[in-house]
Amino acid sequence: MADTTGFQSSHISSSVGEKGGNCAVRDLLFWRDVKKSGLVFGVTMVLLLSLAAFSIISVISYLILSLLTVTISYRIYKSVMQAVQKSDDGHPFKDLLEKDITLSSDSIQKKINASLAHINRASKHIVRLFLVEDLIDSLKLALLMWLMTYVGAVFNGITLLILGVLVAFTAPLVYEKYKVQIDHYVSLVHNQVKSITEKIQAKLPGALKKKTE
Repeated sequence: MADTTGFQSSHISSSVGEKGGNCAVRDLLFWRDVKKSGLVFGVTMVLLLSLAAFSIISVISYLILSLLTVTISYRIYKSVMQAVQKSDDGHPFKDLLEKDITLSSDSIQKKINASLAHINRASKHIVRLFLVEDLIDSLKLALLMWLMTYVGAVFNGITLLILGVLVAFTAPLVYEKYKVQIDHYVSLVHNQVKSITEKIQAKLPGALKKKTE
């Protein structure tokens, strides 16, 4: 009984943590806090644009160099000000240096368990697609990959990431503003695709039809 209770508590804690993380991402993409979303969006775009223009080694080196320039300059400035004012405020980053940033084994284990759940679910779905458990789903994947060959011929990976970030930070706002209209058209497309899929399924031999559990 104790083991079962412990497992349930751990599962509930992981679920709560996962929901909290999802809410944080949602608030970020919906610009609930404009300053925070703007900072994340700006930093991400600068990083991706830098990677598009320079090698990853150069980008990382410049980022570290920029950070060191800021911290060293601030440290020297505070030291000079303390000498001029004859104050003894100590190290300017004292609070940050004393902050505990160590990771506990429990928090790491929870993150690993949450990640494993997603990985196992994705792996199972991938196996079903490649081993053609459902012919229609596998054909959809094949069609998507065929379309991606044309996308890849026009855009490289970094460009796609930049476009993805732009869409991620703009699409939620557009959807929130025009939710009713978008849901209406999405529903029409979904019903049309579902109708076509059902017609194709009906014409398939029994062995190739989707299994119902």
